[in-house]
Amino acid sequence: MEEKIIKKKRIFSGIQPSGELTLGSYMGAIKNWVALQDEYECLYCIVDMHAITVRQDPALLRRRSVAQLAQYIACGLDPQKNIMFIQSHVPQHAELGWVLGCYTQFGELSRMTQFKAKSQQHADNITSGLFTYPVLMAADILLYQADLVPVGEDQRQHVELCRDIAQRFNGVYSDTFTVPESFIPKMGARVMSLGNPENKMSKSDPDGCVFLMDKPEDIMRKFKRAVTDCEMAVKYDKVNKAGISNLLTIYCAATGKTLEEAEAEFEGQGYGVFKPAVGEAVVELMRPIREESERIMKDKAYLESVYKEGAAHAQYLANKTLSKVYRKIGFVAR
Repeated sequence: MEEKIIKKKRIFSGIQPSGELTLGSYMGAIKNWVALQDEYECLYCIVDMHAITVRQDPALLRRRSVAQLAQYIACGLDPQKNIMFIQSHVPQHAELGWVLGCYTQFGELSRMTQFKAKSQQHADNITSGLFTYPVLMAADILLYQADLVPVGEDQRQHVELCRDIAQRFNGVYSDTFTVPESFIPKMGARVMSLGNPENKMSKSDPDGCVFLMDKPEDIMRKFKRAVTDCEMAVKYDKVNKAGISNLLTIYCAATGKTLEEAEAEFEGQGYGVFKPAVGEAVVELMRPIREESERIMKDKAYLESVYKEGAAHAQYLANKTLSKVYRKIGFVAR
């Protein structure tokens, strides 16, 4: 009797190299990616094309793109199990982005909440790229016929638009694209800013943000300064104790303990004991990642081989989709 081969579902995700990777990036996304790499066929992209919707220092963008790949690997992403590449190395992203832009309504893009927020942050540089960013994101996903897209709540709207574009195109030209679904893993920790626990931890808020490559003394300083409240009870209460709840989330993600175990551990001890303990847990979690990243960054030939092989594999998959799209819309074959 023949054994039935079960095809793995495909996942696509990416992070912009517009700043250093953060503790939030690791706990909310990359740690989950590592857990998914055996169960799914995964493509993880360094989305440098998305990064330039806001002005970037060219030398810094190049360095961060390669450093981000090193950090992906140091966090546990295996280049033999995942396709890892730099977005601009696969020109099919831009090509499909243009086609999909012709199947996306102006009104749909006008409703994107991230465009509204970023337009306020960068009022002196509101570009068409910032406006059409979600179309390129749709191209990123649909190019690889991804089944699932691991995203945070702030990107769910973009995936919904991607689904709408795919269904619209499929409706006109017959089935062309896999219609993807948002995938929010249960184990993902939503890490908030240490300075303002109402906001997500972001690289644009360096004082409230812990970076993967921070030195231990900088990590400890940031946690000792973390915003809490005027009580002294270490209890999880997102409404009334947002700062402490965030620190408990981080501590549990770093140590593997449950909230109940963490609350019991610090019962009656106060914040003067609790905050440094969270800092120390994060220091020990980040130490091997930082050290391995630094080691990998010294091996330029290895890193180049990873992103070149990743791009070649990605281009092979991308070409299959793009050639089908071009044929269906009426372009002459190359």
